[in-house]
Amino acid sequence: MAAIRHFTDLLVYQKAFELGRSVFRASKSWPPDERYALTDQARRAARSVGANIAEAWGKRRYEAHFVAKLSDADTELLETEHWLLCAKDHGYVTADQFDHLHVLMREVGKMLGSIMQNPAPFLLIDAKRS
Repeated sequence: MAAIRHFTDLLVYQKAFELGRSVFRASKSWPPDERYALTDQARRAARSVGANIAEAWGKRRYEAHFVAKLSDADTELLETEHWLLCAKDHGYVTADQFDHLHVLMREVGKMLGSIMQNPAPFLLIDAKRS
């Protein structure tokens, strides 16, 4: 297993980034009248998952701060799910598209939960000694 030197090395970040990219692609075909409502909300929430993981990486000196940012990522993940459920309900995404995105969201959620339960391996050395 390769050393994790940057947040982009984290599998959870890579999956979150893929989620953001997939939501963006899926939302390109949504109606223009949803542009400043559902489309923007879904895109922002999906992209915020990865952004919060990146921010968490920068807060590894303090366990509570690290876990709090991961919790923010998890919250954004749930918001993304909400917007995608709306999109599915309106017929903007197919059941297959939603299922693909939902699998990705579940994977990210499980990884975030696992890291939040055991953050020590991700903390900076000095933080582990405190």
